[in-house]
Amino acid sequence: MSSRPAADKVREESMMIRLTRLNSAPMVLNADLIEHIDVTPDTVITLTTGQILRVRETAEEVVRRIVEFQRRIFSPGGDPSSPYGPADQAGGPELPAPPEETQNTR
Repeated sequence: MSSRPAADKVREESMMIRLTRLNSAPMVLNADLIEHIDVTPDTVITLTTGQILRVRETAEEVVRRIVEFQRRIFSPGGDPSSPYGPADQAGGPELPAPPEETQNTR
């Protein structure tokens, strides 16, 4: 049993992408460690550590998940623990327009 609090585990997992190994075992991967992705009959991910992972997801799906992850992290008001990006990127309501400047007529 891990000594880390459950909240730390959730935060850690939310900052990574979920993938599936070829043997159907789920895994969570730090997307920042991906060096490159090869497309053979399998999707082969090479990490900056030299480790090689084979996953069920297509290269396009892995890239889509990485982009989604980075939008959550780097967008203004982005919440890495949220499964959704900011409202304007997740198809929700747009942010209100900034108030118009009033001109002084004195």
